[in-house]
Amino acid sequence: MSEAAIPRTGRRDLTSGSIPISMILFALPTLGSSALQSLNGSINAIWVGRFLGEEALAATANGNILMFMLISFVFGFGMASTILIGQAVGRRDPDLAKRTIGTALGSIIPLSVVIAAGGWLLAPTLLDLLGTPESAAGLALTYLRMIFIAMPATLTFTLLMMALRGTGDSMTPLWFMVMSVGIDLVLTPTLILGLGPFPEWGIFGSALATAIANLLALIGMGATIYLRGSILALRGPELRFLWPERRILIAMITKGLPIGLQMIVISSAALTMLSLINREGVETTAAYGATQQLWTYVQMPAMALSAAASAMAAQNIGAGQWSRVSRITRWGLVFNLVLTGALITAVTVFDETVLGLFLGRDSEAVPIGSRIQILASWGYLFFGVAQVLFGTMRANGYVIGPLIVMVISMYPVRLGFAFGFYPMLGADALWLSFPAGMVATALLGAGLYLQGGWRKGKLLPAEEAAQGAEGYRVHGGSCSSGSDLAPTTSWKRRGGQEQVA
Repeated sequence: MSEAAIPRTGRRDLTSGSIPISMILFALPTLGSSALQSLNGSINAIWVGRFLGEEALAATANGNILMFMLISFVFGFGMASTILIGQAVGRRDPDLAKRTIGTALGSIIPLSVVIAAGGWLLAPTLLDLLGTPESAAGLALTYLRMIFIAMPATLTFTLLMMALRGTGDSMTPLWFMVMSVGIDLVLTPTLILGLGPFPEWGIFGSALATAIANLLALIGMGATIYLRGSILALRGPELRFLWPERRILIAMITKGLPIGLQMIVISSAALTMLSLINREGVETTAAYGATQQLWTYVQMPAMALSAAASAMAAQNIGAGQWSRVSRITRWGLVFNLVLTGALITAVTVFDETVLGLFLGRDSEAVPIGSRIQILASWGYLFFGVAQVLFGTMRANGYVIGPLIVMVISMYPVRLGFAFGFYPMLGADALWLSFPAGMVATALLGAGLYLQGGWRKGKLLPAEEAAQGAEGYRVHGGSCSSGSDLAPTTSWKRRGGQEQVA
């Protein structure tokens, strides 16, 4: 299929040119989106912590980690669709990309509604199981239920951002993250404090502001996708793709489920850790919540580089350019060491100053947060190594190995360290268990990558995907550009790898 078959507006061709330059140009907007989102969360945490108190900040820490756990499966599903879109773009196959985004939207939107309803009903039980401090439980329930109401819009917004990055476009998600954050930054203090004609809604106002911001950004992003003629835009007969296609849905589930399970493993281990932290008292929980804000920034380069490695590797695997895949991974590791290392150094030097923004300079939680940060933050250097390696392997549909690694590093390593050393080290065992788990993840992930079995995985066989696309073209032509008539079955196996004729 000709390059003209896929609209180029806003996207980058990641299958040619300088790898380090392409990676930086792709990763920086993704990093910018993450930074804006994290900055928004941090500013909201400052408003909550300084004006509503430590109990409210502890409530948001409990609410956010529960929400993260419950949307993990949906995140894995979206990640699988993003990788499949990236491979379709690498193959120059717009039909597969359109059918993938249609199946993803047609599946995730109804599922998110179910999660929202279930989350609303089960929120009190979940908070009780977590052992949320009694003084924060009522605030946590209010916050969590509002977040669940916003779940459909939030998940759809996240899916579209991930899908756009799969096409090579990381700038459009950045602009709409700017829009979302800008709206949230204005609405949060307005609704928390009741400025102007608005009522004073407290922690409910914080959650409502985020929900409104995400909904408006979703509407704007959807409109932009159609106005630009993006490959993801479904028009006319293509709207039937919103009815999930069995073959694509199975690929998303079989590959997305292990990715979601990885998130479940991480979040369930974090929930167990939080239950231990809650036992230390509300000040320690608030200090941990503030420290999590610092860690959000420290891990941003790793997540952006993982996304870049995954998108670049997916397109190059789709194009059969395996020689570039190993170089993509190497450059991702180099950039991780530089960027993550710099951030770890920065938060170590300025930790008490930044923690004071969330907790107040005179809070007894500040020195607790400072100790947590010093003992644990260095582990994110190894976290970044693992994320880049996993991003590359995930690009070819290899997800079972990373899942096993996460189970080992989170449970016998992290939780085993926390429980085993607590009698000797006290609360320090909780904080040191974080880098212990991250080091284990990096070492085991490196072993998986070097072993090489991940190169044999795939989301959809190339010829199967191509024949599926041709079938749709035979029945009326599904690409709105009208340029989708070139044959795609020129993809064949040669020497164990997929090549394009």
